[in-house]
Amino acid sequence: MSRPVLEETRIHPSIRGRIADNHADTVKAVQAAVASNKVVVVGMAMNPFPRKARKLLDGLGTPYLYLEYGSYLSQWRRRLALKMWSGWSTLPMVFVNGTLIGGAQDLQRLVDSGEFTALVAPKIAG
Repeated sequence: MSRPVLEETRIHPSIRGRIADNHADTVKAVQAAVASNKVVVVGMAMNPFPRKARKLLDGLGTPYLYLEYGSYLSQWRRRLALKMWSGWSTLPMVFVNGTLIGGAQDLQRLVDSGEFTALVAPKIAG
């Protein structure tokens, strides 16, 4: 699967740096969290869907890291940078083993199918 991303040759050289540096600290923080935690939930205050994902994970007893970026009226630019980086347009963003699995409803589907349990199960060295 590939998603459309504007080719760098179609971006004027004078703004390439601004695009590359757009809240790069936030993107790097999420990348680091995803690399060092089995399950990461990226959300925002006041949004019920990150709460649903966290409640589901809490109910399963699954440890996770929660990163919150503002509310509806604050830090929207940071969330926009994350959305542009991931290609996922809504919150939460749920990562399992370094892979974006989607949002709260996608997490629920994986739990219901039993696939989530397999994803977070400890790997047995053989």
